[in-house]
Amino acid sequence: MPPLRPLAAAALLACYSADAFRPGSQPLAHNAWTSTTSKKRMLGSRAVAHRTMARQERAASRTLTMDSERQRRSMGVPEPGPAWLVEERDACGVGFIANIDATSTHKVVSSGLTALSCMEHRGACLSDNVSGDGSGIMTAIPWDLLERSGAFGTLPAPRDQRGLGMVFLPRDPAKAARCREVIEAEFGAQGLEFHGWRSVPVEEEWLGPEGRANQPVIEQFVVSSTEELSGDDLERVLYLRRRISAKRLVDEGLDWKQDMYFCSASTRTVIYKGMTNASALAGYYADLRNELYTSNFCVYHRRFSTNTMPRWPLAQPMRMVGHNGEINTLLGNINWVRAREAKLGVLDSAAAAMPASTKDAKAFIELHDLQDDGGFEALVDNGKSDSANLDSVFELLVQSGKGPMEALMVLVPEAYRGQPALDEHPEVTDFYRYWEAQQEPWDGPALLVWSDGKKVGACLDRNGLRPARYLVTRDGMVCMMSETGVVPVNEEDVLEKGRLGPGQMIACDLKKGKFLHNMEIKQRVASKRPYSAWLSEHMVTLHKQPFIAERQLPDEALVVQQAAFGWSSEDVEMQIADMAGTGKETTFSMGDDIPLAVLSERPHVLYDYFKQRFAQVTNPPIDSLREGAVMSLEMALGKKGNPMKPKPQDARQLHIMSPIMNAAEVEAISSQGFNVATLSTLYDIATGPEGLQQAVKALAAAAVQAVEDGAEVIVLSDKGGVKPGLTYIPPLLAVGAVHHELIGEGRRMDASLVVETAQAWSTHHFAALIGYGASAVHPYLALESMSGGRMPKVDATQAQDNFRNAIEAGLLKIMSKMGISLLSSYQGAQIFEAVGVGGDLLQLGFRGTPSRLGGITTQNLASETALFVEGALTVEEKAKLMNYGYVQFYRSGEYHHNSPILMKSLHKAIRAGPEAYDLYELYMNSVRDRPLTALRDLLELRFDREPIPLERVEPAEALMARFCTGGMSLGALSREAHETLAIGVNRVGAKSNSGEGGEDPMRFGTIEDVDEEGNSQSFPHLKGLRNGDRAGSAIKQVASGRFGVTPEYLMSARQIEIKMAQGAKPGEGGQLPGPKIDDYIARLRASKPGVTLISPPPHHDIYSIEDLAQLIYDLHQINPAAGVSVKLVSEVGIGTVAAGVAKANADIIQISGHDGGTGASPLSSIKHAGSPWELGLTEVHKTLLDNNLRERTLLRVDGGLKTGWDVLLAALMGAEEYGFGTIAMIAEGCIMARICHTNGCPVGVTTQREDLRKKFPGTPDNVATFFQFVAEEVRLLLAKMGYRSLSELIGRADLLAPRADVTLRKSDMLNLDFITALPDVTAADARTWLEHGPVHENGPVLDDELLADPAVADVIATASSITIDRAIVNTDRSVGARVAGAIAKQWGNVGFAASGGALNLNFKGSAGQSFAAFTLAGMNIRLSGEANDYVGKGMNGGVIAISPPEAAGYSARDNVIIGNTCLYGATGGALFVQGRAGERFAVRNSAAVAVLEGAGDHLCEYMTGGVVVSLGPCGRNIGAGMTGGIAYCLDEEEGGNGTFDRRVNHEIVKVQRVSTDAGAAQLRALIEQHVAQTGSEKGREVLAAWSEYLPKFWQLVPPAEAKTAVASADAETAAKAGSSGGGGSPRPSVVA
Repeated sequence: MPPLRPLAAAALLACYSADAFRPGSQPLAHNAWTSTTSKKRMLGSRAVAHRTMARQERAASRTLTMDSERQRRSMGVPEPGPAWLVEERDACGVGFIANIDATSTHKVVSSGLTALSCMEHRGACLSDNVSGDGSGIMTAIPWDLLERSGAFGTLPAPRDQRGLGMVFLPRDPAKAARCREVIEAEFGAQGLEFHGWRSVPVEEEWLGPEGRANQPVIEQFVVSSTEELSGDDLERVLYLRRRISAKRLVDEGLDWKQDMYFCSASTRTVIYKGMTNASALAGYYADLRNELYTSNFCVYHRRFSTNTMPRWPLAQPMRMVGHNGEINTLLGNINWVRAREAKLGVLDSAAAAMPASTKDAKAFIELHDLQDDGGFEALVDNGKSDSANLDSVFELLVQSGKGPMEALMVLVPEAYRGQPALDEHPEVTDFYRYWEAQQEPWDGPALLVWSDGKKVGACLDRNGLRPARYLVTRDGMVCMMSETGVVPVNEEDVLEKGRLGPGQMIACDLKKGKFLHNMEIKQRVASKRPYSAWLSEHMVTLHKQPFIAERQLPDEALVVQQAAFGWSSEDVEMQIADMAGTGKETTFSMGDDIPLAVLSERPHVLYDYFKQRFAQVTNPPIDSLREGAVMSLEMALGKKGNPMKPKPQDARQLHIMSPIMNAAEVEAISSQGFNVATLSTLYDIATGPEGLQQAVKALAAAAVQAVEDGAEVIVLSDKGGVKPGLTYIPPLLAVGAVHHELIGEGRRMDASLVVETAQAWSTHHFAALIGYGASAVHPYLALESMSGGRMPKVDATQAQDNFRNAIEAGLLKIMSKMGISLLSSYQGAQIFEAVGVGGDLLQLGFRGTPSRLGGITTQNLASETALFVEGALTVEEKAKLMNYGYVQFYRSGEYHHNSPILMKSLHKAIRAGPEAYDLYELYMNSVRDRPLTALRDLLELRFDREPIPLERVEPAEALMARFCTGGMSLGALSREAHETLAIGVNRVGAKSNSGEGGEDPMRFGTIEDVDEEGNSQSFPHLKGLRNGDRAGSAIKQVASGRFGVTPEYLMSARQIEIKMAQGAKPGEGGQLPGPKIDDYIARLRASKPGVTLISPPPHHDIYSIEDLAQLIYDLHQINPAAGVSVKLVSEVGIGTVAAGVAKANADIIQISGHDGGTGASPLSSIKHAGSPWELGLTEVHKTLLDNNLRERTLLRVDGGLKTGWDVLLAALMGAEEYGFGTIAMIAEGCIMARICHTNGCPVGVTTQREDLRKKFPGTPDNVATFFQFVAEEVRLLLAKMGYRSLSELIGRADLLAPRADVTLRKSDMLNLDFITALPDVTAADARTWLEHGPVHENGPVLDDELLADPAVADVIATASSITIDRAIVNTDRSVGARVAGAIAKQWGNVGFAASGGALNLNFKGSAGQSFAAFTLAGMNIRLSGEANDYVGKGMNGGVIAISPPEAAGYSARDNVIIGNTCLYGATGGALFVQGRAGERFAVRNSAAVAVLEGAGDHLCEYMTGGVVVSLGPCGRNIGAGMTGGIAYCLDEEEGGNGTFDRRVNHEIVKVQRVSTDAGAAQLRALIEQHVAQTGSEKGREVLAAWSEYLPKFWQLVPPAEAKTAVASADAETAAKAGSSGGGGSPRPSVVA
């Protein structure tokens, strides 16, 4: 960049005034937490144990008593969120081994330990890289070993009358002694005899430093029954005694997380676990290596925690469950458990804590409250993990008399609606119908392995979002595992190989010696009670009722009420009108650029202060559009029964089909015989701001009284509207306050809440109302607003129905982005973060909701509501609503920081060139002086040094190397805009981002054919080029494995970015409409022109943190030189997510703000999802520092960055690189027309229309100039602050302070400590985390051995041929990917095969995950054995053939041989599988062909090309989102169709028989190739009886293929006549 003119430099320095910097001010005072952290960071190279002690000291300093907690809340101090959300989440590898005949052997234990060690890669280690996040096993009690130990003396003979306890005790001798005293007292009383203690022998050298520093004292004790109790009776007594003991110890100040913990206390089971890695568990516990340790089963678990705070109790298995997954609805589940306390009875004192006789324990458990009353340990607790809470509730249900299988069917039900497999089992359906009205599901991805000592089994969540494989041997051993191949078995001994599908369960009955399959279990459980009779006698279904067509209010009165309840003209004309006319949500573009509600000078409805949370990394979102089969909005109104003791009368519920009710439906509640109480939420405005709190408390008290008087449904209503003298309680506050008051009074389960309100029109409003406790909402004013004005020309009833449909679809979308399937689970789950809500308001209505900044009080809310009311009532004639300008820029409306004024200012500076810095200064000042918009606008800088000359500051080039552009795909952007952006960024040494649309290989090199006028024949559509320019993007984005992700694409990257979410619509997918898919875009994305490309949310190969770790591993595998970046979106809890991402070996973590731009997104998502990047960045930076992980990963931030000032503040908060999205588009010519989603961008930036693309004004110089301006501004700031380089300031939040010159209109309670009180990193030895080192490695891998073979290297270099034979095991992951990368680097995607190359790799064994990922033409890979998930991920060419071993003792066609999500994102090649696949086979397949012999759910989901043939049965939801390609499915059910048609998702595809010769030829050719590649017996049978089998095939045809020769007789005839192309080769060729 040319040097600044002296005048411009002086002017810029002057604009950052002394007042703004406040030089000489003192650094912020850190609280005790920060001080402890600071000490820890300064320890430098001291022992890890010392760092751990500092961490414990900090944790102790944060512990609050209940009294101080109440005081803290009343003072308005921010709420950080529950521990399970912000501190720790986990995932794992899990499984069990059992002898069906219950024979106890040491082999079962040793095999379990072997399996555990083979899943080490599914776990993670602490920051010392040795201590594991947790490993453990559950087995039968090894009485032989314990008796031989002599520790307990002579024990009573009947072993079933004894129990064993395994406890973690404090390291402090005095505390440990006290624990023993309490345990001995409780377990030695009332029918029990205590037999003493045993120190469990351990070998500490197997622990890492952190695990050793936190190691508890581990001891066992034995008790026996003096009343000859045994089995379940004694088990219940031990359960009660354990919880009483734990409660007593907690009351004495001992913390179960740190001091004491019962691993187990049982008559049947014992748990050995700890902070070890998988292979060290048996080394640490000597018992596990003892041959006397025998068992008939073994449950094992290897944990991957997203955080590294060492907690031995959080290792798994828990007491009954080993859990792989995350419960998304946990806060709601905890609230509902507490709400059920009254249903379980109330104990008055610890004296009543046990029945008079231990024999009465079962009845006692059924009838009494076992929450935190009467001397019992809390059943559920926000301080526990989701797994621990689920385990506690599961255990209670089992101890109450339910079997574990019934308990799990209640807590984790399958998606039974429309399930063809249940057609013949109505008793199972009725079981689920009964229980869904009584017990909200614990919803989220979950593989649960469990045992009560009598049975052992596993079940999978309703979505099937965890891998679960099993096998059964001829000698009666069952092995269930997250990955196949972890237990060595002889294939000839295998009787059955299978998988758990969505909602399925298996079990071994160890008493009866029987292996139970899914349907047998479900039938047994469902037949225990006559649920069908109960439902038919008591349950009432309320079907949707007609809407009222006639308007109830005249126009003027309607507008007054709309205004009083906070409506604006945009709400009516954009949202209401769109939904009424189309039945869909409003779509908008380019992000949210208005001030946060708490910063705005304008009034906002309360909903605007709440941001929706969403799934990323630790759990996946769902696609509500294509996977609606697992989702439901149905609800039940009325009084709920006691889940511990179900009875017929509990079925008396009013079943509603939708939570969106109209007036007739609300009235019908009482007409159906349910007691309804309607409570008004209006109150006297004369009571002033203080009156709101009084009104809320009065409303809550009235609700309690109504329930006590017999109300079963409470309607909270503001109907009647605002009149002079009246105002209203915002409905969100009303429902939240009543919900929590009823919980507190033990009455919540006695009544349902319905909200009848004028203040509900957006999908976000309905989600919030239901999320805080409502069962249904009657939006009477929205329904009243469906005619007149600018409403669409449809009749009112149709408009109302469309509106309801739009809201329902929006609710499903909001639930799905958090991975929640059922509205009954979403209800009361509070899946929100408050941004700008203070403590007293939270306590009044939103207890448990994170609010990290504090903010408005109840009085502030009353005042803000009054602005709406007074504004509506003081205008005599309300002709129309006010336009607040919250969506579109409006000159007298809300401030927009991407306004036309700002754009013109920037365009003027850029077009004048880099010398016109004074013009940039005008733009910069307009940003700096803007109204308070973002959190960073509340901050100013502090000085701690004198200024230095500008020439001593690092050059602009060094700074621009830290700049990046956002991930904007070619397709969303025009080719001109995409390439101009990349070239401009490359010129200044910054990094451009390809987005997820692939990239043309011609961009990977340099441009060398530019003439004097800046034109190039290679890029004729661009201008302003120079020889040496590079059009390739340094960062190649992959949204999982889709859209143009080829080996060559990945090998061209300097970095590879995994897009987990995007700021404008986190947790959601989208689509690129067909009109935007021209020939060029289609070629890059391996698709067809005009075919819509669906972008699902990233949930297919990223179920959890260990699956993200696998994808990172895949990308490091193919391109070991490229750093891998993971893009996250800011939300509460992102710190612990990022800790997991760092442990998963990400090289870069990007934090995006909620305000990011996008081509198209639902308006409610743009406005209400995600949080400011300032919160996310500081949380991540702080968490990584706390956990000694900061040096592992570089932090990048983006979201509304516009100037060097933004860069500097982001640096002070911890960011090392800086992304520019929308502003970079503006720099190249975008004028923010905000019609990107229409394909009509007037300046050719976000359109594929040729006529508009010709209007594109930008040049690479425009982009380069902008980045030069920003870099020079940063240099001037650094000079002013006295620093030579930006790296010296990264993380220096001590140089930030709240601005003293601003006053917020709405609240003076904002607390910015979360942003400014970061760990002290000022000392030199506290900044070593900035040294990140090289790209992370995968360590020794099989591919490296192959590439090290000179013969293989020669074949790749010369494109010759070779065959290699190798053994393979499940820990060999991503095999073939690195070889593919080496070939692609030299030959591109197709050059190797085109030049005659053939690399034939033959493997035997059990292949690990991502087997043969990213293979390309010329690679032929065969596997004799089996494979896990992700086979052929990103496959681009070649052949993969998988068959069982020749010695296999099972039928290949009937057994599962490969895992889930195979052939994901394939762009070519062929896969042949002799056996069945799991879920989501060929998801997002673009061009590959495949033949297999059966598959699970979601076959061919989102497929855009290629051909798939299934020769066996398939699951549900076939062809969902399938916009291209052809599928053939063999249907051998009787009757010709059977249930196949119901298994297909008919939204897009047509199902037909094979009707053309071309189609039959294509199908036969593929089956012939399948037989040739695999030797398939099933394939031979089909070919041998071709004329018999052909009519049994169904052909799935999306519209894009409907006129091809393989699908259409007319097209075939035309093709034969030579008048048109056929579309699709009738005999696809496969490279052999």
